[in-house]
Amino acid sequence: MTEPTPITCLIADDHEVVREGLRLALSRVPHIRVIGEAADGESAVALTERRRPDVVIMDVRMGDMDGITATARIRELVPTTAVLLFTAHAERNLLLRGREAGAKGYVLKEAPHETIVRAIDRIVRGEDFVDPALATSLIASEREGILTPREREILQLLANGMSNAEVAKELFISQETVKSHVRHILAKLEADTRTQAVAIALRDSIIQ
Repeated sequence: MTEPTPITCLIADDHEVVREGLRLALSRVPHIRVIGEAADGESAVALTERRRPDVVIMDVRMGDMDGITATARIRELVPTTAVLLFTAHAERNLLLRGREAGAKGYVLKEAPHETIVRAIDRIVRGEDFVDPALATSLIASEREGILTPREREILQLLANGMSNAEVAKELFISQETVKSHVRHILAKLEADTRTQAVAIALRDSIIQ
């Protein structure tokens, strides 16, 4: 019986100890083979172009070219390679930028090796993968992104205890305009009341 073709991976991280630890962990997985390492985004892009791995495990924060920029370049130059972002922090703006750049998965550096292997298997099949520890932050990012700056501004004023009339006066708009914005906010946040919308926005750090 023919053995399945191994999944080829490239590791991009500016810390040698992180690369070494990840390489050793993945070397114990029979169906995964590490075929290269890069210490910065530019090298990661060049190496991916040459070796065309199935997956690049990409550190988000690196000098010169960061992981987000490198991800976008790889998706442009080698669309058959999937990128798994490897991050030390659950920063919502980075996750959102990573998704826009074309990353297929997100894993925290502190995640168990089993999670990383599961992520690799999933994104190779064309599926998305989000580390369970990052899922809440990513959902919050998506919610924040669907509100316009004006809607966030109005929601913040409502959270501060202002009425529609007071918001209208503060922003020099009509009460009808405020009501229209509030209706859109409720729909986007899937909230039934203004109070619920404010609670969701505070919980997800959309407003302060």
